[in-house]
Amino acid sequence: MKIMVNGNPMVVEAGITVDGLLDVLGVNRRFTAVAVNREVTPKSEYASVKLWEGDKVEIVRPMGGG
Repeated sequence: MKIMVNGNPMVVEAGITVDGLLDVLGVNRRFTAVAVNREVTPKSEYASVKLWEGDKVEIVRPMGGG
């Protein structure tokens, strides 16, 4: 199925969860926030929130700087 990840189209398996997507992308969850369709998903729900065709996922990591 097709979803958008940080504005880029991506094809993933049907029924993938937020946790599964982060695994596929190799994203460290420690300092990561995820929003699905503009709603922030709590880390405690990553394993239970399923993604659907057309979902828009934003994965945000803090940037260092000064």
